[in-house]
Amino acid sequence: MKKPEQYLRPEVIRQVARLDLRAKFIVEGFLQGLHASPFHGFSVEFSEHRKYSAGDDLKDIDWGVYAKTDKYYIRKFQAETNVTGYLAMDLSGSMAYTYRQELTKFDYAICLAAALGYMMVHQQDPVGLVAFDTQIRQCLPPKSKRTQLASILALLANLKPTGMTDVAHSLTQLASMVRGKSLIMLFSDLLADPEPIMQSLHMLRHRGHDVIVFHILDEAEVHFPFEGVVEFKDMEENRRMTIDAPGMKPDYLDAVKQFRDRYKEECTRAGIDYLATDTSIGFDKALMEYLLQRQKRF
Repeated sequence: MKKPEQYLRPEVIRQVARLDLRAKFIVEGFLQGLHASPFHGFSVEFSEHRKYSAGDDLKDIDWGVYAKTDKYYIRKFQAETNVTGYLAMDLSGSMAYTYRQELTKFDYAICLAAALGYMMVHQQDPVGLVAFDTQIRQCLPPKSKRTQLASILALLANLKPTGMTDVAHSLTQLASMVRGKSLIMLFSDLLADPEPIMQSLHMLRHRGHDVIVFHILDEAEVHFPFEGVVEFKDMEENRRMTIDAPGMKPDYLDAVKQFRDRYKEECTRAGIDYLATDTSIGFDKALMEYLLQRQKRF
């Protein structure tokens, strides 16, 4: 059994502490111009301010920001900046797969969740956890206490991805549990029919929640580094298939590209952030590149 400490080593904390996580709510003032980005970049100064509006108390104006921007901003109260986050972890058997990387897809998901959970707790934003296969199996209510991250990792360290999954049903369950607008962070390989999954993601958006999809595949699932005749085993249904790898590779790579492109297009259309990554990419590198991409867009 893995120890939770391995997912939050000091070097990992140093890697992620510089990232500034902010939920992507469209709120008054300054944030309205950011098109609902879940990450407001690296500037804590501006992510915690909003434009001055008639009726606001003049003593709340931040004159330091005025000196830099020539515009009036006031510092928001904590109640305005806090957001509740939910880490939604897929426990399907396929998440336990790794070909030659040190981390399985589930381990990689835990590292991402540790980074995001650390940032939310560090900002005093409550964050919780749900872990699911065909339904939600574990639920840790959101809290902002410093001990919350250790509780999340301790729970994850005792979970084993196995068997079938039903992402759509589990997200529907989560939607019925969540009170108030929240930030839902989904970690999954999404190896199922995309249609019901996208319907459930649309439903979360329709209810006012903000969603980030972390689509995690193994390096081998993305690049198909196999040679010769290979036997594959379905980790969820225990089926086996023998194929000629070189003959299959072009069609396989095209199918994977279409699979990921469909999720990217559907998520973009729904206002959902989508990050496709694989286990050969450092999780901190994937997060940093994502944040930089968001900054360039806004």
